[in-house]
Amino acid sequence: MSLYIEVDHDYHIDLFVEDIGQGRPIVFLHGWPLNHKMFEYQMNELPQKGYRFIGIDLRGFGKSDKPAFGYDYDTLAHDVKTVVEYLQLENFYLAGFSMGGPIAIRYATKFANKEFAQLILAGPAAPSFTQREGYSHGMKKEEVDELIGFLQKDRPAALKDFGEGFYHSNISEPFGEWFHSLALEASAHATIACATSLRDEDLRDEASQIDVPTLLLHGKHDEICDYAFSEILNEKIPNSTLVSFENSGHGMVYDEREKFNQTMLDLLKE
Repeated sequence: MSLYIEVDHDYHIDLFVEDIGQGRPIVFLHGWPLNHKMFEYQMNELPQKGYRFIGIDLRGFGKSDKPAFGYDYDTLAHDVKTVVEYLQLENFYLAGFSMGGPIAIRYATKFANKEFAQLILAGPAAPSFTQREGYSHGMKKEEVDELIGFLQKDRPAALKDFGEGFYHSNISEPFGEWFHSLALEASAHATIACATSLRDEDLRDEASQIDVPTLLLHGKHDEICDYAFSEILNEKIPNSTLVSFENSGHGMVYDEREKFNQTMLDLLKE
């Protein structure tokens, strides 16, 4: 079932949501600058095993509305809260990939209800995507500024260049073209605004406030979100477990999709 859910009644902003299957729900938050279709290989599998796949296109991305504002983590996480409450989810899991990771963390620490059962962070762009004093991991802020400048000059080329470091496995040319097309479905202003949020937001102090079991999944060859991100989160989040994907880059959902899906299924069965 595909549906639109209004997340801002004042400005009538709707998010596109793909809701497939029955059973325990697992909500997926995509990475920058993609949409829920990046989880195609999970969307195919989980409903067949008796679980409910819910993929959200964040505002500005995919088929969701693309307002000029609201691309900070607070607003994006509040959008997730509105979707969860509209669907009346019970005992649900939330999986945040890449940029979806810090949004999921913000949801967990600020907006979660009592039905929130489990957090899953896959290659998360957290606790900070950029380097800071006392934190030497990730891109330098100046490098993100350069990326933003490239986006403003030639967005298709910038996104194609960014996507080339996504997978560790050999992908076919048609797959690469499909993947690139997902990024181009996003609005230019949302793409740039979320890059700014990735550059500026810092969740280092927030991670320790997460009070639900948390599973961290991270590719050892990740060139976009440093593997150290998940090591640091594993130290900071009280009840967390880190699973390494030895043959994956950032895109473990495809690089090692069988292992990724089985890890999800094993968790859901618990």
